[in-house]
Amino acid sequence: MLTVTLIQTNLHWEDREANLAMLQNKIENIEVHTDLIILPEMFSTGFSMQPQLFAETMDGETVEWMRSMAIEKKVILCGSVIITENGKYFNRFIWMQPNGHYEVYDKRHLFGFAGEDLHYSAGNKQLYVHAKGFCIYCLVCYDLRFPVWGRQPPPDKSGIANSLYDIQLVVANWPEKRARAWKTLLVARAIENQAYVIGVNRVGEDGNGNYYGGNSMIIDPMGEVLYHKEEVEDIFTFAIDKERLSDIRAKLPFLKDADNFRLE
Repeated sequence: MLTVTLIQTNLHWEDREANLAMLQNKIENIEVHTDLIILPEMFSTGFSMQPQLFAETMDGETVEWMRSMAIEKKVILCGSVIITENGKYFNRFIWMQPNGHYEVYDKRHLFGFAGEDLHYSAGNKQLYVHAKGFCIYCLVCYDLRFPVWGRQPPPDKSGIANSLYDIQLVVANWPEKRARAWKTLLVARAIENQAYVIGVNRVGEDGNGNYYGGNSMIIDPMGEVLYHKEEVEDIFTFAIDKERLSDIRAKLPFLKDADNFRLE
């Protein structure tokens, strides 16, 4: 079992100190056991297009805060942050482990509709992480619209897929006016990849007048919605069952028939 905690929250617009204080209070008041705490996309600022004002280095305040919280609570803590590196800005997902070590993923698909591609650099490497026997594939918001990037690894010559992931994890700032797409795509990703899908979104209104309705979800490999919360802040903890996943894949071995492909 992997116990996960989703934090669906409003965010203080472009106010790092306020967001970190608010999130620390929420995390410190989680009374049940959990292995993994998931925060939304750009949790320290909201979906800001001013990285020149708010970007931090990997030695900055937010990453150090994540390290401190992960060590203190003995959990994995993840979410995305505005990071500057080598003169570029990235919407970077950070997977902070209880020992203070981390892994990162730079958002591949930048949201051109809002000008994200004008301010940030795209990543080109996928991130698979491991916890309690689960392989987890990490994505950020707009990545959800692109199924090839989120697809299970292709079969090898024997017809057996290599290194299947068990959970697809998506952190987001996904506006309410496109909530139907968010909810539909999360379910589709679970079904087509025969994996659990966890989507963690924010609520409230940002500094640009965009409203976010949450709709954070946990979906099982058959597309059944195990958790769904809209409109309000919420902290939800759930234990994910590896045996159910294995049973579904054994009884319905659809992944062996997947197309073989290679990402460029």
